[in-house]
Amino acid sequence: MAIDMKRTFLGLAAAGALALGTGAPPAHAQDGVIRIGVTLRMVVENGLKYGQMAKEELEAVNAAGGINGKKIEVILLDDECKPDKGIANVNRFIHQNKVHLVMGSTCSSVSLPMVDVTAKEEVPQIVPHSTNTNVTKKGSAWVFRTSVSERFYAAVHAKYLAENAGKKVAYLYTNDGAAIGFANDYMAYMKRTYSAEPVYQAQMQETDLDFRAHLLKIKSVGADVLAIGGQLDAIARISQQALEVGIPSKVRRVAASAASNAPVPELAGDAVVGLIYAAAFNCKDERPVAQAFVKMVQEKYKVRCPDHDFSQAYETAQIVKQALTAAKLGLTDATLKADRLAIRDALANVKNFTGLASGPINFCADPTPQCRDGNRTGILVEYTKGGKDFDTKVLARVSFEPDFGL
Repeated sequence: MAIDMKRTFLGLAAAGALALGTGAPPAHAQDGVIRIGVTLRMVVENGLKYGQMAKEELEAVNAAGGINGKKIEVILLDDECKPDKGIANVNRFIHQNKVHLVMGSTCSSVSLPMVDVTAKEEVPQIVPHSTNTNVTKKGSAWVFRTSVSERFYAAVHAKYLAENAGKKVAYLYTNDGAAIGFANDYMAYMKRTYSAEPVYQAQMQETDLDFRAHLLKIKSVGADVLAIGGQLDAIARISQQALEVGIPSKVRRVAASAASNAPVPELAGDAVVGLIYAAAFNCKDERPVAQAFVKMVQEKYKVRCPDHDFSQAYETAQIVKQALTAAKLGLTDATLKADRLAIRDALANVKNFTGLASGPINFCADPTPQCRDGNRTGILVEYTKGGKDFDTKVLARVSFEPDFGL
């Protein structure tokens, strides 16, 4: 059965965006208020909830008097995973809303050009979800990332599958930034570590619906592993169509981190059984802090098994609040430039932040990936059941040195 997620969630996304105030005119920049612009992919139900969570977690401090007595105002916008909308959003944040900090985006294809804008305008940016290695390789002194970089993820699944499945890998991926990063880093790791070239490689448009022609070719080349890169709808389609064309289950499937999002197993059903992905969090994590978070999301946002984009949105909000508490802010129009610099420097001083991630998050001052890729611990997860009551198991948990993969 064909999957049409965009049509399914169009009405919900529009209604949710309106409810969150994303269609409202820009607010007047008031003195004494910390302003944060958040732009995320909110065209699907979970995306709306990531945005809602980020906004509510940041503004929760207001009920207790704010940060050092100052209120937080969050301007939340949907970029739909489209670079042009992301750029429009960040320019609005900076020039109209006069924000002190930008948070976003979900999609690497949006975060990558955003980094150029925030660097030019000297506005701190913290990236909650995007994994493309180049986000922090641009050398911006103003960007920080709480999501795990693809340079770490690639080694987690590539090493595991090379040792447990084989080194003959076929790559089928779409043209969004995260998918390209997933495929390129995986291929680079396999060549560098095992001198293994792809047995098949193809890139398609993110909006494409039929991948069967490529999958039939992959079926014929004798691959050990099918590497799937894309956003959640593409991953679900490819997983489903791989089963339809008869690629045997002995060909292990591995996907980009977007596979952790609930719509993937819900849409693909049992076609996801055996699909492996790397992530930053799993809802079955038994640590008390993780289970308390899962319970909160279940009760407040009605999501049975929150994925790592929920955890990373939440984690990013907590890190931002910690940095804002440490920063000395004037919060007037005259101090805007200095306030942005103070927030950037406070983020650079975040050390050993321990929360939902499997390892500590650390930043430092140098504008390098070693300093700005804060979360260096990835986990490897496998689907054991598809559908709305999907289930998973954790296969591995690996931490890396800051300069790994560079």
